[in-house]
Amino acid sequence: MLMRTDPFREMDRIVQQLSGTSGTWSKPSVMPMDAYRDGDEYVIAFDLPGVSTEAIDIDVERNMLTVKAERRPVAKADSVKMELSERPLGVFSRQIMLADTLDTERIQADYDAGVLTLRIPIAERAKPRKVSIGVGSGRKQISG
Repeated sequence: MLMRTDPFREMDRIVQQLSGTSGTWSKPSVMPMDAYRDGDEYVIAFDLPGVSTEAIDIDVERNMLTVKAERRPVAKADSVKMELSERPLGVFSRQIMLADTLDTERIQADYDAGVLTLRIPIAERAKPRKVSIGVGSGRKQISG
């Protein structure tokens, strides 16, 4: 149902994790995701812990789904001395090419416990349907 648009992004994600660098608007980090079919819906779940809903942007243009998010540092008082900082900050982005069989007009988005879940219905035209055979007419009809 989807195609990866950049095979080297996973390598970039691993390098960023090992080097501890944050994503920027010009070179965002990749966010981890799962994608699966659940009945008549295609589900994509993105891990975005610590990101507010106001910092998440979801766009669909034709069949290209783009999800961008930004995790900002928590404001700290001047007296706070950071001892350890491992949680990645910065910009995260993912672009996914969706199949024509998905109904991008009816995408639903939910955010709970740091997971952004998109539910995309399978388009009616992509669902299996029976073909009835007419007797004597020589024509076939498709029934929905």
